Amino acid sequence: MGHNAIIIMGPTAVGKTDIALTVAESLGGEIVSADSMQIYRGLDIGTAKPSREQLARVPHHMIDVADPKKPYSAWEYRSGAGAAIEGIFARGRVPVIAGGTGLYIHSLVYDMDFGGSAGDAALRRKYERLADERGAEYLHGLLAERDPAAAERIHPNNVKRVIRALERMPASAAVADGKTHSTGGYAPFRFELRRGGLIDPVLVLLTRERAGLVKRIELRVDEMLGGGLVSEVEGLVAKGLSLEQISMLGIGYKEVLGYIGGEYGYDEMAELIKIHSRRYAKRQMTWFKRYKDATAINLSEVGETGAAEIITGLFTEQIAL
Repeated sequence: MGHNAIIIMGPTAVGKTDIALTVAESLGGEIVSADSMQIYRGLDIGTAKPSREQLARVPHHMIDVADPKKPYSAWEYRSGAGAAIEGIFARGRVPVIAGGTGLYIHSLVYDMDFGGSAGDAALRRKYERLADERGAEYLHGLLAERDPAAAERIHPNNVKRVIRALERMPASAAVADGKTHSTGGYAPFRFELRRGGLIDPVLVLLTRERAGLVKRIELRVDEMLGGGLVSEVEGLVAKGLSLEQISMLGIGYKEVLGYIGGEYGYDEMAELIKIHSRRYAKRQMTWFKRYKDATAINLSEVGETGAAEIITGLFTEQIAL
């Protein structure tokens, strides 16, 4: 099979987990998560991690690999996921990469320069000047273009955290159209769509009709809250986690923290999680539409079983070529 792999991407709650499981079982594969929240240990309900039963069906990688008290970079993900994928290939199995974090997926498919991932003093000063000259909203807009998930977690007025997130990004992570961003005279990021040598993937984008996706998002939020999300967050707070940690700025966690802190009531908290999840799904789709060579599958039309069959067929065709 060489470096042949499958990437199943799509917005939150679209149905990636179940389809990835079916495909992996059909092809003798192992799943590599590409989710920027499922990496954190102890954040289970709010990240919609696979259940114990699902984890037992197929080997999973890149879940529960990070300390929620510490930042986690795209470079760290690329390193860990790369090692996992190499192990899957060595075992003669198929990597099935599934998730909704565009930057993580991008790091596995395309050449990316991670030279600035640990932070750069000169780059930091440039962003600080940008914040002074053009304002916090402009800087947050740059982050939203390059990492929508991080932008969702970080408030626009928290300039320090916005800069920290931009610093840790790979130096090629600007946009997926091959252009250099205009940043008030600064151009620290350049992005080119050159396939890397790690994998040769079948790229699949799962979609649903908007109304159906919204219904699934709202149902998922209700299930998370009914399944103990508030208690999970209270336990994390008892362990010393707060909004100071990036992990707790994820959708679901920051809203519950506000509820626990008395900022609003239970119903408003639930509605905020749904609103923020819907907005995040829209940003995810904007990111994924950049992949012109991805096969889009509308689950509202073909269903999950049909989608799994299509993906399996696409992969079989690639192997035959």
